[in-house]
Amino acid sequence: MNIANLDFSKIGELLTYHRESPLLFSSGLFLFLFLGFSLVYQLVNKNNTAKFIFVTAFSFFFYYKSSGFYFLLLLLTSVVDYAMGLLIYKAKSRLYKRVFVSISICFSLGLLGYFKYTNFLYDIYCNIANQPFKAFDIILPVGISFFTFQSLSYTIDIYRGMIKPLHRWLDFAFFVSFFPQLVAGPIVRARDFIPQMYKKTFVTKEMFGMAIFLIMTGVFKKAVISDYISINFVDRIFDNPALYSGLEILMAIYGYAMQIYCDFSGYSDMAIGIALLLGFHFNINFNSPYKSLDITEFWRRWHISLSTWLRDYLYISLGGNRKGKVRTYVNLFLTMLIGGLWHGASFRFILWGAIHGIALIIHKFFRTLFPKDKSSRLKNILALLLTFHIVVLAWIPFRADNMEIAGTMISRLFTSFHSELLFQVFNGYGLVLGLIGLGYLLHFVPEKWELRIKERVVSLPFVVQVLMLTLMILIIFQFKSATVQPFIYFQF
Repeated sequence: MNIANLDFSKIGELLTYHRESPLLFSSGLFLFLFLGFSLVYQLVNKNNTAKFIFVTAFSFFFYYKSSGFYFLLLLLTSVVDYAMGLLIYKAKSRLYKRVFVSISICFSLGLLGYFKYTNFLYDIYCNIANQPFKAFDIILPVGISFFTFQSLSYTIDIYRGMIKPLHRWLDFAFFVSFFPQLVAGPIVRARDFIPQMYKKTFVTKEMFGMAIFLIMTGVFKKAVISDYISINFVDRIFDNPALYSGLEILMAIYGYAMQIYCDFSGYSDMAIGIALLLGFHFNINFNSPYKSLDITEFWRRWHISLSTWLRDYLYISLGGNRKGKVRTYVNLFLTMLIGGLWHGASFRFILWGAIHGIALIIHKFFRTLFPKDKSSRLKNILALLLTFHIVVLAWIPFRADNMEIAGTMISRLFTSFHSELLFQVFNGYGLVLGLIGLGYLLHFVPEKWELRIKERVVSLPFVVQVLMLTLMILIIFQFKSATVQPFIYFQF
């Protein structure tokens, strides 16, 4: 091959950030880059310093390909919180420790607040002052909500005496920028991740098999189920619900419930699988959340890394359940409101958080009245259906572009349902509805069945595992759309 014939401009294009095509785990470019990364990683992973330098450099490049020159914000965060961690640990008095942890919190939340909430707050001000609103040209960097929360867990845990600070900035930069979970989670705690950094890096046959299983299921959820039902059904109805019957709107709401689950849990599965291939273990982030029998259980199963973060760093800091029932209910409600606001700068996200907050309060109240209520199969089914539909109801304002669209959808559910269109809807959207049904079917597979499938995949020979992954990639290309479909949680 003649090197002179290589088109280096095309290589440069591939390595340059393009806003309309961010780097995704499910893309061919990432597969190509990760193969090259893996070859070098095998050469450097025996030496911690070499490994940290190489992986950190790749992680910053990965973030550059996802968010452009906003990677400098990640660099700034790593410098500030590393310095604050050292100052907190070395401070002689409780007062100074509070000052330094407050600086870390104010910096991280200030950064997040500027990019995420400036236009939201300015819009509120303009409405109050009766002034015309013109949005500032502020672009939300991908994943800023995730890496700021991850970095905060480090400084807060040092303040609480749960961990000691890292001695080198390189080590902290490796932790906060680790690319598998950088742009859409899961949110990895410092106390869970840092001890793994200094252990000997190895990948057992079981770890490799589990990684293949997670990557395959994650890519299937994202690229086959989530993307297809989004483009061909859900987006159309949510974009203009007035054109559709209440029956189609109900199908779209159920579809979105499956879409967001497959999208986000699919990303988490891929992130956990890729981390396993590098020798790192992440905690599970989704555990069949729609199987929940109450809203409290739902939040133990949905986006576990965020719900536990909010519990440990917000709910408990507000007082948790230590100051009486009324204060407990207030703390729950505030935690969910802030959780809703974390997802987006809009009143519809606040409404989403409020619905969950109220549901949690009602559940906790009834648990105090009926602490020993006996369960039965019928009660469990009814509890599951009630919990699921509370969650589905909350997804309407979460997904709708504005409150007017959300109101239209709810109105048409009750005023223009048209159940007689059922067979027409199935005929017109057969494949889409089939994929939605497949998603729910796989979601409700008994856990022991899922465990057996995992064990079977893990025990397969290496060659067979690779062939399965190749087959999955070929299937994905059959469903893949021409336009890039970023992960939903990139916007948060």
